[in-house]
Amino acid sequence: MQKLKPGAPFLVYLYYDLDNRGLLQRLLLTVVTAVRYVVARLPRRMRLLVADGIGALVYWPLARFAKLLEKAGRDPSWVPLFQYRRRSFYVMRNDALDRFGTRLEKRYSRDEVRLLLETAGLENVVFAEGPPWWVAVGWRRQDSQ
Repeated sequence: MQKLKPGAPFLVYLYYDLDNRGLLQRLLLTVVTAVRYVVARLPRRMRLLVADGIGALVYWPLARFAKLLEKAGRDPSWVPLFQYRRRSFYVMRNDALDRFGTRLEKRYSRDEVRLLLETAGLENVVFAEGPPWWVAVGWRRQDSQ
């Protein structure tokens, strides 16, 4: 945080640990994590192809289904990947590569994110409401040297 001027904001996006979600979504995350473990170890070209396939066969259909629910006046938040309902396919395939193509993944609870930021010397930590979780901003203390 020494690179930040006193009073400057610091924005962070960290993987969400699903601490307030239901059992089904947490089980789905376990399956997805197992798939990620395999995909992330594939050769680069194969990882790109698999991520594109996941974007086309998983992200896109679920996102469009969530969009249809929303247009029908229903709550789409129960649909996995509903937060992509207004996103382009480019974003979906890029996020699929990010999700499945990286070997390292650490997920955080809201309290852990707050503690990390405050321990680093930030104050007035604010979280964005709604997906994607966790997007937060904190400001470097004014009295920091």
